[in-house]
Amino acid sequence: MITDFTLAACAEMIFTELPIAERVRRIDDLGFQVEIWDWTRHDIDGLASTGARFSSMTGYVTGDLIDSDGADELLATAEQSIPVAAKLGVPRLNLHGTGLDSRGFPIKAVEVITGDMWLKAEHTLARIADLGQREGVIFCLENLNTAVDHPGTPFAKAADTLALVAAVDSPHLRLMLDIYHAQIGEGNLVELINKCAPYIGEVQVADVPGRCEPGTGEINYPRIAQALREIGYQGTVGLEAWASVDSELALERFRTAFAVAR
Repeated sequence: MITDFTLAACAEMIFTELPIAERVRRIDDLGFQVEIWDWTRHDIDGLASTGARFSSMTGYVTGDLIDSDGADELLATAEQSIPVAAKLGVPRLNLHGTGLDSRGFPIKAVEVITGDMWLKAEHTLARIADLGQREGVIFCLENLNTAVDHPGTPFAKAADTLALVAAVDSPHLRLMLDIYHAQIGEGNLVELINKCAPYIGEVQVADVPGRCEPGTGEINYPRIAQALREIGYQGTVGLEAWASVDSELALERFRTAFAVAR
């Protein structure tokens, strides 16, 4: 099956009955790159020994974009993440507006984002971009949703992450454009893809509702794939979804949704 994109799958959500290293091997054996989340929870040497190709991982441990102490913490733990990414060969390190707990809830929930918070976030991300340039890596700021999965997360909408990334305007800070979160938070996905086109570092997908693989919900993923082709995107599309039935079927449905009709 032919695709214009590099396809990846999140080992935190697929083959969950297996130990993490076995999940990584299965995903790799099926021809997909691998995404992980918090690297501090994993045996990095063990993951490196799988020989799998990794697409992205969480690029910080703690910290946030909204105040000075949180910004310094974010920078410090982002710097700690870089050698781990190098060991795994991870090209993109993922960021959020604030650290998330094990349930996906923000460590610092925010109801109203002030002007000072916007300025602090832009300044912090400029520092992150400088770090990425110095170390030769790309950080990606991910949009989330506050209605279902991540209530109280600052700078959650794709409009917010786009505004911040565009303001910094560095090739070492890009968007992790998550279509699942965007559908819940904003909708109008094709137009959103067009707006984000110059700044996309990677795309993540799952269907709505349920956060399972494409074809299980309301999002027209073949049309999303077409929209990505129309803007000339040829990068990575990552499945960050639960398997609705079993993991191999979920991966096959994902591959089919992004296949090219010949």
